[in-house]
Amino acid sequence: MTKSWLLFIIINCITSLYLFSQKIKTDTLKVSGNCGMCKTRIERATFIKGVVKADWRLESELLIIQYKPHKVTQSQILEAILGVGHDVEGHKAEDSAYERLPSCCRYRED
Repeated sequence: MTKSWLLFIIINCITSLYLFSQKIKTDTLKVSGNCGMCKTRIERATFIKGVVKADWRLESELLIIQYKPHKVTQSQILEAILGVGHDVEGHKAEDSAYERLPSCCRYRED
């Protein structure tokens, strides 16, 4: 076996061990919204460092989010979603953020 192959195998093993050691947490959050535009906005709001994947489902209003808790907290994710005007599980977005939503995306009953 050549030195380059041995080095390749060692680097591959180290990389695999590092990736395996990085814990990914999955949470489900209830996020209010009405339509496909809401889905896009909610999922884009979670594009922050440490978030691996986000999928908001219109039918259930559930956001399934995978993230690395050593890089981002659930509170930071929640604040990002509230910041774009969507309420999250008992946390109400500021009225000013909510009012910036297009009329079709406004979910609160007057």
